[in-house]
Amino acid sequence: MKRILLLVLTNVAVVAVLGLVASLLGVNRYLNASGLNLGLLLGYALVIGFGGAIISLLISKPMAKWSSGVRVIAQPQNADEAWIVETVRKLAEKAGVGMPEVGIFEGDPNAFATGAFKNSALVAVSTGLLQSMTHEEIEAVIGHEIAHVANGDMVTMTLIQGVMNTFVVFLSRVIGYAVDSFLRRGDDRSGPGIGYMVTTFVLDIVLGFAAAMVVAWFSRQREFRADAGSTQLMGRRQPMINALARLGGLQTAELPKSMAAMGIAGGIGKLFSTHPPMEERIAALQAAT
Repeated sequence: MKRILLLVLTNVAVVAVLGLVASLLGVNRYLNASGLNLGLLLGYALVIGFGGAIISLLISKPMAKWSSGVRVIAQPQNADEAWIVETVRKLAEKAGVGMPEVGIFEGDPNAFATGAFKNSALVAVSTGLLQSMTHEEIEAVIGHEIAHVANGDMVTMTLIQGVMNTFVVFLSRVIGYAVDSFLRRGDDRSGPGIGYMVTTFVLDIVLGFAAAMVVAWFSRQREFRADAGSTQLMGRRQPMINALARLGGLQTAELPKSMAAMGIAGGIGKLFSTHPPMEERIAALQAAT
């Protein structure tokens, strides 16, 4: 969850900055005296939408290290760290990806993988995970994260986020132009009015939430695939089932304070959840042939 939430939040911040810079530089001149230039607007939406997603992907590793306090294991300091590094190496070789950076962070049971490229990713596990699970269960969790790397999930989620960003930027401005035109009937002044500005601002937020639901849905499908990937890397599914069952009965790691507002429990919060319920994930593994 941390991996995707970090990408989404960073992406939102980058898109906002890109939009502000474009406005200050006068780049977003898709409104003119003759009306709305849809072609120019689409180009602007693509640049802002995919620009934000790609930049957030490229800085995902340093952002993850900073926000989670990850200590990269350059040289193992004890037997546990040596085992973790060797386990990541073994599973990465099986998955056909380059050796990721390996890190540890303080916190309750959790793990994540991130990075823009398959052969230079980061896999990090928490101290809580190491203290509460067997080696076999930890290996299954690491296999799950390696499967994310091998499946190119970060790139996939970036493309989906870029498409959603483009949709939000384009549609909010088209609707904003329509609302502004209706409110300013008979007004000879050129350029966008207050109706455009307010409508665009509100729709950026509303449509942004709708886009987040779509991104979260795709993320949940990625989790099922990564669970299956872990079972393939280990050659059996029981370790992953055991790990999920144990995680389901433990307190998962808290989000960084900067992400705390995203932690919505129950009800509509399920639509924004990046991970399916543990019961569904276990059932999917048990049903697999």
